[in-house]
Amino acid sequence: MSRIGKKPVAIPAGVDVKVEAGNLVTVKGPKGTATQKLHENMIIKVEGSAITVERPNDESLNKSLHGLTRTLLNNMIIGVTEGYSKQLEIVGVGYRAQKSGKTLTLNLGHSHPVTFEDGNGVTFESPQPNIVIVKGIDKQTVGQIASQIREKRPPEPYLGKGVKYADERIRRKAGKAGK
Repeated sequence: MSRIGKKPVAIPAGVDVKVEAGNLVTVKGPKGTATQKLHENMIIKVEGSAITVERPNDESLNKSLHGLTRTLLNNMIIGVTEGYSKQLEIVGVGYRAQKSGKTLTLNLGHSHPVTFEDGNGVTFESPQPNIVIVKGIDKQTVGQIASQIREKRPPEPYLGKGVKYADERIRRKAGKAGK
């Protein structure tokens, strides 16, 4: 039995969970509403203030989906109550971020500024010119947008310039050796 899959997911106060036909799960909370269609093989039961996930048999596919389904449900509940965020740091002379309205503008040494718009349940904050915070209720979307921002100027190993995650460590190279 899956050690993660058999744990019940607690539903906090103020969160409403609905499971419709075809395992379409809707979670409403203080930060918003998350909807996701989960695999039909899984049996999702809402009992009081907990959600349990069961599998119909011990086939390989069902075993692999058991823990995944439980984790996706848990991520939805965390997303609508606390939300997710990723912090990015911009390192380099002249590299900066600026938030104006719903537009995040990045100057990363290209011949043109790179812009991102708020949307898809994701918002941007730039408390300092070298810090960008990506926030949202969907863990996957927040991670994907943060990854797209990072790939515009990934950190390079010689000087460490570029866009990196706040908790990321850049492996530095020595550079040219003296004669």
